[in-house]
Amino acid sequence: MHLYDTQRSGNAWKVRLLAGFLGVALERTTLSIDKGDLRKPSFLARSPLAQVPVLELDDGRTLSESIAILFYLAQGTPWLPADRFAQARVLTWLSFEQALHMRPLAQLRLHLGLRRDKNPDDPDMTACLAEAHEALRLLDQRLARQGEWAWIATDDAPSIADIALYPYTRMAPLGGIELGPYPQILPWLRRIEELPGYQPLFPGHPELNLSTVERP
Repeated sequence: MHLYDTQRSGNAWKVRLLAGFLGVALERTTLSIDKGDLRKPSFLARSPLAQVPVLELDDGRTLSESIAILFYLAQGTPWLPADRFAQARVLTWLSFEQALHMRPLAQLRLHLGLRRDKNPDDPDMTACLAEAHEALRLLDQRLARQGEWAWIATDDAPSIADIALYPYTRMAPLGGIELGPYPQILPWLRRIEELPGYQPLFPGHPELNLSTVERP
């Protein structure tokens, strides 16, 4: 299988994380937004949505959207429980990640940490900050209810809900958010990072998960 991504895409990181945990080898083509790679006909032929990640299967079919790709790869593995109620709980937290969690955290990271084209006191950034803190509060509250060694949607093993919520939570400091006030989140992040097959944002360099400098 072949993954099309960009170097700092949190959504593509989700796919790489699951592939690493499953021991699935992915060929990787890393595109550049600045160079217009996502607008080129060759990419648009694979991704009508003009965004990453895109997973190309061995038979040439393609899948877009990180949640859809996680769902596809997790089929028949412990990362998507077989029990129907447990699956529904996973979907609950996948929906939370898409609707309430990812957007404010991603916007803060993009504009305050990467592009640095906005100020923290700009109205849209203060709104994102409030939304991000509320999402992190709900995440921390959920982890507290689940117990010290539990996971987001399941009681005894991590699921794709944990993977979906990991990248933008891990990168929250790039948007000016400290995770210290959320006592359950940092141990949960460490548990994910200690799992066999963990893939950092920059391959082989977990110390660069919060870097704003692109690797050659």
